[in-house]
Amino acid sequence: MHFQDYQKQAKKTAVYPNKGKNYIYPVLGLTGEAGEVAEKFKKIIRDNDGKINSEKKAEIEKELGDVLWYISQISTELKINLEDVAKTNIKKLSSRLKRNCIKGDGDNR
Repeated sequence: MHFQDYQKQAKKTAVYPNKGKNYIYPVLGLTGEAGEVAEKFKKIIRDNDGKINSEKKAEIEKELGDVLWYISQISTELKINLEDVAKTNIKKLSSRLKRNCIKGDGDNR
């Protein structure tokens, strides 16, 4: 599936107040879902000695899908093409790799 197709399909499932004029709702949803991803890993460390079995992997995959949905909706709310988000990110990371700046911090390194 292409990002553009995903974004169109995801938009069809969006139900929240002032959809189309409310970027705050998906931003809050993203933080919640990212927390759920972290929670899955925390419990794997606590309960499974850090070992990821197929069941846990499937659970993480679902949570990552929810993260992707909220990223898509934030992009939609801001009229940003999700494909462009992905391309811009790869371009940024490739530049950092080429300049040996992957390590460190700051957006503009």
